Amino acid sequence: MIIAGVDLALTDSWYKQVSLGILGMRVLLGLTLAAHGYNKFFGGGRIPGTARWFDSMGMRPNGKVHAILAASTELGSGVLLAAGALTPLAGAGFVGLMIVAWWTVHRPNGFFIVKSGWEYNMILAAMAVGLATIGPGRYSVDWAIGLDLAFKPGPAFALSLGLGVLGGLALLVGCYRPPAPAEK
Repeated sequence: MIIAGVDLALTDSWYKQVSLGILGMRVLLGLTLAAHGYNKFFGGGRIPGTARWFDSMGMRPNGKVHAILAASTELGSGVLLAAGALTPLAGAGFVGLMIVAWWTVHRPNGFFIVKSGWEYNMILAAMAVGLATIGPGRYSVDWAIGLDLAFKPGPAFALSLGLGVLGGLALLVGCYRPPAPAEK
């Protein structure tokens, strides 16, 4: 069928292909972050170990609260992005988490991840904002329930980036008190 000079069959086929690519990126990115949250709950030092780590880096008033919030946000945002559900909000979760991780852990080490730098944090946040901006594609919960068109690119970009930045900065300003440097 051709409407206004556009072959809708070709457009639909193209959109299905693009949606498959988006699906692959969403699932890979989302499950990567969800795995970090899962690990905080069930792997290694679990919540108590993660809480001690948050306490040692200066997250106040209580490392356990931050460990539970971080693990829950990683798991929740990751699963939401993988499923393509509330995609801009999932993107905002990624951005907030990555801003806190960048500032508290990776910033002092420079850019490259091989030196524990912040490039990985930047890539995760940028990919989540990008996916929120272009939309979750046809193979998503948002599409299935009709939310895919509710999130227009401009507002979805602003929501995922803006809410994420505000959330991350609010957490840092309200809760981050870096320990005094050790004397040499």
